[in-house]
Amino acid sequence: MAETGRGPVPPGRFARPGPLAFALTVAAVAFVIVSFGQVGLSPERLATGLPRVGDLIGRMMPPDLSRIDRVGGYLLETFQMAVVGTVIGIVVSLPLAVLAARGLTPHPAVYVAARGLISLFRTVPDLVWALVFVIAVGLGPAAGTLAIAVDTIGFCGRFFAEAMEETDRGPREALTALGASRTGVVFSAVLPQAMPSFINTTLFSLEKSTRSSVVLGLVGAGGIGLELKVAMDLFQYQQAATIIIAIFILVLVVEQISTWARSKVL
Repeated sequence: MAETGRGPVPPGRFARPGPLAFALTVAAVAFVIVSFGQVGLSPERLATGLPRVGDLIGRMMPPDLSRIDRVGGYLLETFQMAVVGTVIGIVVSLPLAVLAARGLTPHPAVYVAARGLISLFRTVPDLVWALVFVIAVGLGPAAGTLAIAVDTIGFCGRFFAEAMEETDRGPREALTALGASRTGVVFSAVLPQAMPSFINTTLFSLEKSTRSSVVLGLVGAGGIGLELKVAMDLFQYQQAATIIIAIFILVLVVEQISTWARSKVL
């Protein structure tokens, strides 16, 4: 509690909301309450469902290691999909991000088009992209890789563009005054400043792609997700436990390596 010549001053309180803000807050709270009722989540369902989960976990133990070599092969395929899709996505998203960055885009219409394309890639779920590419190129890891690449373009394109917009304008203006081309300004003044953010976004994107590639197999887009679906459909719960543990190890290893790389590079 601060003090003045007149004595202690009470701490500040939240500002009183206006009529519109108050109405929106009440509407949001009401919507949340109604949503709880609409989704059908109730204590009774939780009370009956949790024992079933415990029963399922019991039937998964001990994990079946008889096909661990096959699981390892699909796990490697899953990670390869994530790596290749991320690399393709980053390569494509970098020039697209330049077009979507204020101060770097050549024309406002190009800015709007690039931002719209990035938003489209980001908002459509990766499973939907996987379904599209399964129809386009057939079943297998190629479809999953393309789906991850498109999802990466949407993710990295946005953050790359914002990182370039936040760079210091001084070097850009100086190079422009000296007659440097737009490409020269980008490579000499913008990219070096934005590189730490690029690296951070790239590593997060690889983590995200690794997790995404696991579930793409559920729609036939390659990876270990298909093996997990088959095991669950055939009630081979011990085999499914092995696959789930393998997925957990893969994701954990990728996250730990990514965290270590960020601590060394940034």
